[in-house]
Amino acid sequence: MRIGELAARSGVSVRSLRYYEEQGLLTSTRSAGGQRHYADDEVERVAFIQRLYAAGLSSRTIVELLPCVDAPSEEHSDAALERTAEERDRISEHIADLARTRDALDALMTVAREYRDSLRPAPVG
Repeated sequence: MRIGELAARSGVSVRSLRYYEEQGLLTSTRSAGGQRHYADDEVERVAFIQRLYAAGLSSRTIVELLPCVDAPSEEHSDAALERTAEERDRISEHIADLARTRDALDALMTVAREYRDSLRPAPVG
């Protein structure tokens, strides 16, 4: 199938597909006229790549993990386990940073509310 059809079937832009190919995530054959052609199973591969991006992985990390998918072996599995553990640790640290930022914002909101409330006149009663 040509790149436009792959884009339509996978729900990914042609530009993204070209980027995936530039990054080594996707491969195509070229016609005599230079048009890209993809196998039908590339739709599933694009969906897999999208899931990895959605999980916060970079294209560089995805390239490192694809050998485990393309040619499963003990060596590739060990490398993928090590790399995914590193990514999990990175994401966990990012979550902790976000939680600290949220807590700081909560504290700031409390101070702002208290100050705002101190400016209001006391109810007469």
